[in-house]
Amino acid sequence: MNTPSEPTTLGAGVVRHDTTLADGRDLFYYDDPGTALGAERAIDARPLDPRPETATMRQDILTGDWISIAAARQNRAFLPPAELDPLAPQTPTNPSEIPSRYDVAVFENRSPSFGPALAEAHGTAPEASNPPRGLDDLEAPGLGRVRTSVGRCEVVCFSPEHTGSFGTQTVTRARTVIEAWADRTAALSALPGVQQVFPFENRGEAIGVTLPHPHGQIYAYPYVTPRTRRLLENIDLTSPDLLARVLEFEQTGPRVVLAGDHFTAYVPFAARWPIEVHLMPHRHVADFAETTDAERDELAALYLRLLRGIDALYETPTPYIAAWHQAPVHVGRDSVRLRLEITSPRRAADKLKFLAGSEAAMGAWIGDIPPEDAAARLRDAVEGVQL
Repeated sequence: MNTPSEPTTLGAGVVRHDTTLADGRDLFYYDDPGTALGAERAIDARPLDPRPETATMRQDILTGDWISIAAARQNRAFLPPAELDPLAPQTPTNPSEIPSRYDVAVFENRSPSFGPALAEAHGTAPEASNPPRGLDDLEAPGLGRVRTSVGRCEVVCFSPEHTGSFGTQTVTRARTVIEAWADRTAALSALPGVQQVFPFENRGEAIGVTLPHPHGQIYAYPYVTPRTRRLLENIDLTSPDLLARVLEFEQTGPRVVLAGDHFTAYVPFAARWPIEVHLMPHRHVADFAETTDAERDELAALYLRLLRGIDALYETPTPYIAAWHQAPVHVGRDSVRLRLEITSPRRAADKLKFLAGSEAAMGAWIGDIPPEDAAARLRDAVEGVQL
């Protein structure tokens, strides 16, 4: 069942090896160009329990939002010691999720918030009993409405090392991860029932990270997310080129942090968080799968400089969420542009912004730091970064 397939060569000389884990979940190895790893990949021989039933989601009639109730997530690992790192390569004493040594690895989460609709290719996933019936079905309001949480959750391991983050990787490794994001975005977008694909990285215990291993995740949702629905509404109220206009507005203003030939990073005009940086491509691309090799090459170095600049603001690493917003799979692809939003609650070396009454209850934000001041500090920090 879990015999590796023939390797596939992707952009920038990255090579992908496809295999499966002992319970049928997909595992993909992405090798750096010029990797020192051999072509062989070990078989996952662990005795694993059957995959859990796909979670159920419930509609909040007051907002129209869908809430996935994923009880299996309660069993995920919480800050394990290095010798039991579940994202490290397997050893005789550590039956981790990844059988072989790797450069970058991507696999299906064992306790996903969104799971497969059908018994998919390997026949190991329980069949969804009540899947969504398209976007019109999901947008219709009603009391007590439930659907199966169809979709997919994947873990993206940036490195076999026990500690670190995306920002601690080399430019070559960052480029491999970007190639993996593009490859998985295309594959996940083609799955039945998937409406939006979201790569992201949570960094730091203050954000809620339960594993210090350098990794991110990719969620493939069965609906268009609330943030994107709101963006689509504003595009309808303004113009289809709204994001292009936002980029032009920021490029001519005082909040630009870093710019290249293909991307510009800036603190947004109405930043909510003490540290908030957006990064947008100069041309319209709906998602990672639509980016060119030249854009991915530039992004590898530029993104590392941005993250290391954020870390240079203080003497200790900064907690953050790095969220890659992509266009929905079936709607808004001509108007919603790929963009990164990095946010951090860190408002001083030893202080965090907590979402209390106004922000958490009413969604009415109060900014702590003028965006122009935040941009100036970040520019200074980024200028001192050496790759």
